[in-house]
Amino acid sequence: MKELIIATRGSKLALWQSEHIKALLEAAHDDLKVSLKTMTTKGDKILDTPLAKIGGKGLFTKELEDAMLRKEAHIAVHSLKDVPVVFPDGLKLAVITARADVRDAMLSEKYTSLENLPQGAIVGTTSLRRRMQLLKIRPDLIIKNLRGNVNTRLRKLKEGEFDAIILASAGIKRLGLEKEVKYFAPIDQSIMIPASGQAALGIEIVDEEAVEKIVSVLNDETAIIETAIEREFVAKLEGGCQVPIGINATLHGDVIDVSCLIGLPDGKEILKESIQIQKENYKGVGTALAQKMIDAGARDILKRAEDMALNVIFED
Repeated sequence: MKELIIATRGSKLALWQSEHIKALLEAAHDDLKVSLKTMTTKGDKILDTPLAKIGGKGLFTKELEDAMLRKEAHIAVHSLKDVPVVFPDGLKLAVITARADVRDAMLSEKYTSLENLPQGAIVGTTSLRRRMQLLKIRPDLIIKNLRGNVNTRLRKLKEGEFDAIILASAGIKRLGLEKEVKYFAPIDQSIMIPASGQAALGIEIVDEEAVEKIVSVLNDETAIIETAIEREFVAKLEGGCQVPIGINATLHGDVIDVSCLIGLPDGKEILKESIQIQKENYKGVGTALAQKMIDAGARDILKRAEDMALNVIFED
């Protein structure tokens, strides 16, 4: 294969991710040309409605997947946290790259940290996971929905619509936007557990041996182990972005620390677990943790969480 085509969204972050993978692949294969096929997804077009209400993060991948199935592209590069755990026939997740900073971050023009936000501060996020954890530690905060690409969200912050907004640290750093706001404060994982797959890139491919051989050089063992646990957990709970789920696995040498939680978007009812395991025992841990949550009532909580999200929160 002499040319590899990447299907990509046209947002700045999506283009950064695709250009990043393009550069890595061309560096790894002297005779390979990589080109980008840019397109707009349904998730890019609908900017006034929360994702959970219109079908979830898969809205950002369907058009890219359709292009690959039509043989118009060979691969697509996604933020792994946006990648569903089930793929259409003919496609597969072939690569998980090394992770960047997995933490969420608070951005503000006025306040240095979550702790320093005043009573009743307005915080922007459309993530139910972030909403849940914010209200758990600061029930006085007013959480308002925040859609749009990263630059749109920063503009809304600068225009004074919010006292602070919450975004993934990795995306901000990849675009070099830390200096665009007065205060950029990553949030410790003990305070806010990240989403499954956060800060890793996932490369989805047409299920062809030649394509997989080309991209497989970008796989990262640590990220594969960590995100296997996280994605197992979400798959067992059958949870998408319509429900608040946090799960993070971090490998330190031969030991993996795992923290997870599910609950209601208002933060008033939460199930949380933290364990430490040996690296060699990582397979099945995500599923076992999810089953423990299910035994403690997770399915009922997540059903109520979804009803709360769709019928109350997203009616704003």
